[in-house]
Parts: sequence; C-alpha cells; structure tokens
Amino acid sequence: MIQIEKLRKVYRARGREVTAVDGVDLTVPEGEIFGVLGRSGAGKSTLLRCVNLLERPDEGRVLIDGRDLLALRGAELRRARQGIGMIHQHFGLLGSRTVAGNVAFPLEVMGVPRAERKRRVAELLDLVGLTEHARAHPARISGGQKQRVGIARALAGRPKVLLSDEATSALDPETTASILELLRDLNRRLGLTVLLITHEMDVVKRICDSAAIMRDGRFTESGPVTELLARPGSELARGLFPLPPVTPRAGATVVEVTFVGGATDQPFVSALARKYSLDVNILGGAVETIGGERVGRMQLELPGDPHVNAAQLAFLRDAGLTVEVKTPITETEPVTVHGGPRAPGDEAPPADEKTPTEATEPPAATGATEETKAAGAAGAAGAASAAGAAGAAGAAGAAGAAGAAGATGATGATGASGAAKTSAADGEGAAGGEASVDGDARVDGDARVDGDAPGAGGAAVTSEEETR
Repeated sequence: MIQIEKLRKVYRARGREVTAVDGVDLTVPEGEIFGVLGRSGAGKSTLLRCVNLLERPDEGRVLIDGRDLLALRGAELRRARQGIGMIHQHFGLLGSRTVAGNVAFPLEVMGVPRAERKRRVAELLDLVGLTEHARAHPARISGGQKQRVGIARALAGRPKVLLSDEATSALDPETTASILELLRDLNRRLGLTVLLITHEMDVVKRICDSAAIMRDGRFTESGPVTELLARPGSELARGLFPLPPVTPRAGATVVEVTFVGGATDQPFVSALARKYSLDVNILGGAVETIGGERVGRMQLELPGDPHVNAAQLAFLRDAGLTVEVKTPITETEPVTVHGGPRAPGDEAPPADEKTPTEATEPPAATGATEETKAAGAAGAAGAASAAGAAGAAGAAGAAGAAGAAGATGATGATGASGAAKTSAADGEGAAGGEASVDGDARVDGDARVDGDAPGAGGAAVTSEEETR
C-alpha cells in the first residue's frame, strides 16, 4: 500500500545543508500497522510529511496504492491526498467549532452535501466514542477526547492510509492505551494501513506489526517486530525488553535468550539444568504479547567460562531460542608456570633440562684471600635473602631484579647475586655463586665476588680490617 524508494530530503538555509531523510526505503503492506521509532531530530516527522507531500522530497519515489504522488499536480494530487488521513500530535482543532463541526470540516472542503455530512459525522463520532460530546467545544473536553476528534476528522474522507504523527505523546498512559486500542480496532474493522511515528517503545509493543528504528535520517534496522526481536544484537529487542546491566562474575557465563511464539511454552531453563546437572541463575526477564505472539527475553548465568558451556549454548539454540553471550570469550587461557602467568605459546622447560642459568656457571677466581671469601659468603647470604623475597612475591626469574646487570627472569638468577666489594690487599677475588629458584629462593654452594663489581641483592662492603 505504501512504498517509498530512496527518499531524500535536504533543508537549505544560510549556506548550510541539513539532511533530514537520507535514502530511506520503506514498504508497508495493505492492512498493516508500521511504526517508525527514533529520537527527536531523527527525521521521523519529515519522512511522514513526505508521504502525503506536505514536504516534497528532493529525491526518490512515493507510491500510495501503486500511484506515484510525485508525478501528480494540482487537482489530481488533491484527490489523491483525500485517500490519506493524518492525525497530528497537538490535535489542531478549531476552537470556534464544536466537536461535530471539527469532524465535518474536511467534508465541507470536499463538497459533501449537508445531509450526507451530518450522517457521516454521526457515524464517525460513534466510531470513536464521542457521540455525547458532539455539541461540546474543544476547550471543554479532555486531551484524550481531543485526539479522538482528530482521529474522526482524519477518517472523514474514507482514507485507505492513516498517518499518525506521535498522536499519543501528549497523553497520559491510560489515555494513550485507549487511543492505541482505538487505532488497532480501526485498523481491523476498516482495513486501514497505518504508518505511525513515535519515540515510545510501548506504542510499538502494543499495536505495531512491523517497525523501523531511525537515526540521523536513516533506518538502522527494519522488519516485522517478531523477526527483529529474534535477531541477535537487535536494538529494538533491547528497547522493548530492557534487561538490567550485569558485570559477569569470574568463572561464569552470562547469556541473553530471546524466545518467540511456541518457544515461550518450553521449560528450557529446567530442562537445561536437568540435562547438564548445573545451577542456572536467572538474572532478569519478561514475557509479553506483541503482534499477537508471545515474546520474551531472559538473562541467565551459567557456571563456567563460555568455552566450557559450548554444549549448553548449543542446547538452547537447538530449542529454537536466540542466544547472545555477554561474557567475553577468550581463545586460550593464560599458562601458569612457577606460580606466575605466562603468555600463550611460551613452553615451560622440561624438568630434566637445565636452564641457561644452571648450565652456565662462572669460573672461580684464583688468589682469593680468606677475607675475600668471608665477604663473599656474607654477600651470598644477603643475596639469598633478597632472592627469597622475590620468590615469595611470585617472581618467575631466579633472584628477580638482583642480577648485576639488572636482568630479570630465569637467566638473571646468576651473576653477582651477592657480590661483595672488598679492598683486600691482594686486590681482586671474585666468584659468582649459584642461585636457583623454584617458588622459593635458595643459594647453593659458595658465592664468589668479582673484585669491584657492585652487589645487586644486599651487597656487603668490607675492608680488610672489618673482615678480621
């Protein structure tokens, strides 16, 4: 009934251009209610006014019942517009006329004889439930009643298409519900094709068969409501069934499940728990009737990481449910070696294979005096203490930061780990002791010092007299 192709509308003022509608395609089958959702400034009202050519688009085609309105002019266009009714957001009633007079106004413009006008007005007022207010003026009726007058006026010319420009945005929730029920009833009884725009999700939930979300002049998603709800990542589904934000716990999988139609009757949560012997935590959910079908969304928490729950997720999908995993999925788990994390791909050395630290032992220095050896032993003890502290903190390397060159990791375990600087008369005596760490730090053998090399892990500074 309504077909829009590549519609584009640009407003130009003071050297600026604002694209209100940008290449929109839209098809509304006969007898369907189609809702366009979007925030203020998204281009919804401009799109609606382009349908009946209150705004003439710059590009594209507008076809109503197979006729291209952009190809019509003058009286021919006015006759085509008589088949399109429009409900305005702010009623637009004439204060000087009664309720009956406002409904009769378009019939007068169309040249309908007086007797027929009177009969048609009575019929319309009965249709919208305002017969007893026929002689009241707009100032003496409520907002909901004013909108009913607007609906009756829009139906005066027996249109096939009804456009609704946020008809319920100025009404309270109870009145909004009654107006929406009226529109749905008129749609069924008169076979009207309805195109409405709104920023209220509840309007789409209550009466729309299909919907589109509009942003910056374009449709971000469009289609039958039940299909959009079953589509993974659907913005409409999140808007119609908002679920509480959840921070996934460590070692748990959070999933959002959408079920439509017959799937709502399945006890899938209890079936999942029985089949896999697990505890399922329900974090939130809702089930409602939309477009004549029961639709629901639920947020579940399963024990274990997503890759552990692959079979459980497949079970839910096989049951005809749309499943979205909200817990980030990691390809591989970190590898832990000697109490600390290690990047994937790094392999631990075999137990019987020596590390470079263990395989390479510095040669012992010759000519070391007894004073030098004593100083070296003291330095080794200091190094062992420092290395032990590093091991307790989970350091993967031996002696951690204690290497003479500041090296960390396993290869930094040797070196001047407890070097002592001495001023012995015979000059230099150095030895490098062996330090190996496996969770705790320990020092094996003698620690030797290299003359004037500074000790990194608690080096002892001595003189010959102090040694004595």
